[in-house]
Amino acid sequence: MSVVKPDTSLPNSTSLNTTHAENSTPQVTLNPTTALEKYKKKDSSRVVVRFRAIGNAPILKQNFYKIGASSKFQAVIQFLRKELNYKASDPLFLYINSAFSPAPDEIVSNLHKCFSTEQHLIINYCTSAAWG
Repeated sequence: MSVVKPDTSLPNSTSLNTTHAENSTPQVTLNPTTALEKYKKKDSSRVVVRFRAIGNAPILKQNFYKIGASSKFQAVIQFLRKELNYKASDPLFLYINSAFSPAPDEIVSNLHKCFSTEQHLIINYCTSAAWG
C-alpha cells in the first residue's frame, strides 16, 4: 500500500504574472458630493397601485391609488390599514400578483419595475395567509 502525499509546492512567481491593467483601480470622475446629491433627492414620480381583495377581506370602494415611487412597502401596508380601518393587531396579508409577500423595507418603484402588470402594481390583500 502506498501513501500519496498532497502537492504542497507553491507556484513560482513567473506563473503569477498579471498585467498592470488587472491590478489598477478604475478611475472615478464624479465628485462624491455630486453623486450624493443625486441620490439625496427623492423620486417625485408616482406608481399606480391596484388593490384586490381575497377571501373574506373587505372590498375597497376605490381600488386604484397612486403612491410615491420612493416609498417603502411599509407605507403601502399602513395606507391599506388606514383605508380598511384596521388596527395594527388585526391580521392583514399583502401579496404581489398573488405570488409573494415583499419585505416591508422594499422600495415600491423596484417592485413596480419588476412585477407591474399593464403599468399597475397589483397587490392582493386578505385577512388570513393565502400564499407562501
